[in-house]
Amino acid sequence: MSGVVHRRGMLRNERGFIVIVVLWMLAALAALALIYLTYVTNTAVTVAVNADRLQADALVTAGLELAAYRLTAQGEATRPTSGTFNARVGAGKVAVTFRSEAARIDLNMAPKGVLAGLMMGLGVPGADAAVYADRILAWRTSTEPGQDNAEDSYYRTLGAPYLPRHAPFPHSDELWLVRGIPPAVIERVLPFVTVFSNMRTVNVLDAAPQVVAALPNMTPETLQRLLRDRADPNVDPRSLVGLAGSASATIEGSKAYRVTVAAEAPSHRQSSAEIVILLLESGDEPYRVLSWHNAFDGSAGKPL
Repeated sequence: MSGVVHRRGMLRNERGFIVIVVLWMLAALAALALIYLTYVTNTAVTVAVNADRLQADALVTAGLELAAYRLTAQGEATRPTSGTFNARVGAGKVAVTFRSEAARIDLNMAPKGVLAGLMMGLGVPGADAAVYADRILAWRTSTEPGQDNAEDSYYRTLGAPYLPRHAPFPHSDELWLVRGIPPAVIERVLPFVTVFSNMRTVNVLDAAPQVVAALPNMTPETLQRLLRDRADPNVDPRSLVGLAGSASATIEGSKAYRVTVAAEAPSHRQSSAEIVILLLESGDEPYRVLSWHNAFDGSAGKPL
């Protein structure tokens, strides 16, 4: 009898061990299932985000292509120097603004008076503005090899690890490297300058008021009248040049355009970019990208 009881006890122990093993296996399988579910969920989110980003980037490119087509479809004589339009591209939307770089002051071409005038219009005292303009001119002005240059000596005195380029600015942001100009002044100047227009003149039809105010001999009264007249569709744009009374004024555009594209993907993800392109008159490509800056790339915001 005792043998039977012993065998029954062993059987119960074996069954209990098996139950424990099964429970551990179920727990392990549940953990694996949870890990796999987390992996699948994260992968799906990543794929969705990447797909949204690709769609938004594609819409920005489409907006740029549409702007380039509008500009190159017209002859240079009738080509608009600025404009804006909205378009649907598939299930997405784009809002595009384009403006000739002639609306900005070219750091490589502008005379000292225009550069100093811009800074004065932005609140820099006249004497300081003249000095800062000289710093810009000295940076871009070439020198003879081996020639003793006062600007080079100035940079050495400051302990700068570099000397002035003595060549054209390749990008407006290089203005940060010019010594002797306060950073606050550079920050205020950058939105109104370019290196892509390749023009000594400024388009007074499209330029910001701060740029128009920088023209030599521009008075507050003349500035207000010019801004009022250019907003009147009945006024001949050519009269604006005479009103400005400066050799630095024009209504001609540049072959370089600044294009701002705001895009909204079907998922409502928004993205935008500011691109500078150069229109080409010949060759296989209608334009060349000179500068590309992604201004915003984020989640859904205010619909376009």
